Amino acid sequence: MILVTGVSGFVGSAVARAFADAGYRIRGLARASSDTTNLADFPGEIRTGDMRDQASVEHALAGADFLAHVAADYRLWARDPEEIVRNNRAGTLAVMRAALAAGTKRIVYTSSVATIAPDPAGPATENRPLTEAGAIGAYKRSKVVAERLVEQMVAEQGLPAVIVNPSTPIGPRDVKPTPTGRILVEAATGRMPAFVDTGLNLVHVDDVAQGHLLALEKGQIGRRYILGGEDVSLATLLADIAALVGRKPPRISLPIAPLVPLAWISEAIAQITGREPMLTRDALKMAHHHMFFSSDRAKAELGYAPRAYQAAVAEALDWFRAKGMLA
Repeated sequence: MILVTGVSGFVGSAVARAFADAGYRIRGLARASSDTTNLADFPGEIRTGDMRDQASVEHALAGADFLAHVAADYRLWARDPEEIVRNNRAGTLAVMRAALAAGTKRIVYTSSVATIAPDPAGPATENRPLTEAGAIGAYKRSKVVAERLVEQMVAEQGLPAVIVNPSTPIGPRDVKPTPTGRILVEAATGRMPAFVDTGLNLVHVDDVAQGHLLALEKGQIGRRYILGGEDVSLATLLADIAALVGRKPPRISLPIAPLVPLAWISEAIAQITGREPMLTRDALKMAHHHMFFSSDRAKAELGYAPRAYQAAVAEALDWFRAKGMLA
């Protein structure tokens, strides 16, 4: 049996299905307050708990041989940014301590390419670890802190963990949606008339899930594996979305500097309303970099084989349309 944390979420639900399809018995951990959309056809049992509560994780791990820790506080903005860092550090520590106490045989820890420094010379690899000081924004810092914690526990306490670093997953069942899912929805509904010159690595969420399975079965303890897809400019992504929904793609490329005052205003409004701003200063800082990554290690050592990103875009839009989010 394998315990998967964060099973109500976009990536966690996909990971649980991948393991179930491979013949594993599945147990999921989800908070009582979680959105249950992705739990409607869950292929196993659900235990209620919080990743920050070691006792509830230990209870969920009872009888499980393996663990996939996918749960995380995935917000790019919060009224108190340090809350994101605290949550992901405390959650990772509690889950890994619970796994050690339970004698878990093997762990897949879901990190992020947020822990990898961009490479101006080309796609970045696992050999460019980002420092906490070099991370832009609370979410990236939180993932760096959590990943370094796992690495330390592997080295000092024998934690049997393999680390995977998904790039930018897209696809169906993005219920929140994620920040990238929001871009797809906004572009498909014609609410993104302009763009900045940046780029990202897009991957189907089900390929990320398959990468977790491969990491459990073939990954080297303590080693990191980027689970990415294809490097795509934002302009190309928006053009692809426009073609799929029958709209004209945006043609206006905006410089970043004039957008900074708008980000200040957007964040100030968010502090009042509590609603996540569409534009943030951290997002603009990140836009200076093309977030391109190489999955060659995962392909060579795990047999990882992601599909073309266009399939993920099409499936994501179909799902958003079916849920009435493209009206």
